[in-house]
Amino acid sequence: MRVIVLTKSTTPIIGWIAQLLGLIMNGIFNVLDFIGIPNIGLSIILFTIVIYLLMLPLTIKQQKFSKLSAKMNPELQAIRDKYKNKKDNDSVMQMNAETQAVYAKYGVSPSGSCVQLLIQMPILFALYRVINAMPAYVSKIGNAFGALADKVIELNLVEEVKGFAEAGQYLNNFDVNVRNAVIDVLNRMNSADLLKFASEKGFADLQINGSYILNQNVDKSTEIRGLLDIYNNFLGLNMGNSPSYMVSQAVAVGAWLMVVAAFAIPVLSAVTQWINVKLMPQQDTGDNKTETSSLASSMKVMNMIMPVMSAIFCYNFPAGLGLYWVAGSVVRSIQQVIINRHIDKMDLSEIIEKNREKSAKKMEKIKENQKKYAEYAAMNTKKIATNNVYTQKAKEASEKAASASGAPAKSSSNAKPGSLMAKANMVKEYNERNNK
Repeated sequence: MRVIVLTKSTTPIIGWIAQLLGLIMNGIFNVLDFIGIPNIGLSIILFTIVIYLLMLPLTIKQQKFSKLSAKMNPELQAIRDKYKNKKDNDSVMQMNAETQAVYAKYGVSPSGSCVQLLIQMPILFALYRVINAMPAYVSKIGNAFGALADKVIELNLVEEVKGFAEAGQYLNNFDVNVRNAVIDVLNRMNSADLLKFASEKGFADLQINGSYILNQNVDKSTEIRGLLDIYNNFLGLNMGNSPSYMVSQAVAVGAWLMVVAAFAIPVLSAVTQWINVKLMPQQDTGDNKTETSSLASSMKVMNMIMPVMSAIFCYNFPAGLGLYWVAGSVVRSIQQVIINRHIDKMDLSEIIEKNREKSAKKMEKIKENQKKYAEYAAMNTKKIATNNVYTQKAKEASEKAASASGAPAKSSSNAKPGSLMAKANMVKEYNERNNK
């Protein structure tokens, strides 16, 4: 089933990031076009390298957190064991205090890794969006598909193009922007089906700026490559076609070398993903505690499944997306080797000592703030107590004066009992009686 999506992402945050990343991809493609090699595959590789280099500071922080977590996990486990069967409030508070002390010792936050992932996730989703919808973000590719879409609309072939959108829920995109929807459908079609459709409808020879958009078979021995074929061809593979489609086509004509080449992307995706997982910092399982061992087993299963799933996806998705995953895994692996060497050379005792100093300063500042709050609270308490004493004395004096005159003490106003106005009236009445 083909998935048709509106040309540009309108999802908040992800769509904004995709717009920015699209500018980078467009710039890379235009530079390659300027030097005579306008190629989507090469653009994807260079684009992936640039993006992962820009994300390097976040990656270093995340890996540093993972490395330090592996070192401090035994200490955290010891604290959990110490308070395992203690559920009273004092024990819970003490356990939290000791846990925070360990985090402060290593200079990391309990939510540190999550923050890094939350920052990276929308970037990775946006990367996928740009790669999966190249005509939306790369102007030259968009112009080529746009010319085809305009011809489809001109020839009243929109309803026939809708037939290629097999997922019915995505047909609503035609009600939003017909031209963009047609571009998306044409972009998802494999090269042979697109050429066949254009030939049957009489616009296979469509040109843009003097160049054919689709391949032209002049005779049995001569073929003129169209712009889309030039853009998509990378080492003999069409980045717009899925490996599964390329395998079926190659088997039909007995091109076994092409079968091997088509399988290369999903296989490389699985292998590079597996290498990437192996290079990740491994968590220390400590003394084989049940909880830790269970978590380690789950992670091991996930690490085995991920490469397999990666191969399956790459086999069925366009080869360009698979190339992006392979390039991303290779770049991450290289980064991981460099980061591991950098972290392994770090003096943990020096880091811990620095973190202790920072933690001590932070705690001193917290204590100063707490002292200020305590002083402020004491001042307010003293003020309230003074007001209560004054009020009590005024009340007693008023009652005494009333008793001496033989009349009950009463207020000259309708002030609410206990209010500041009522207290002021009591004092006023007392003074008036004394003056008399």
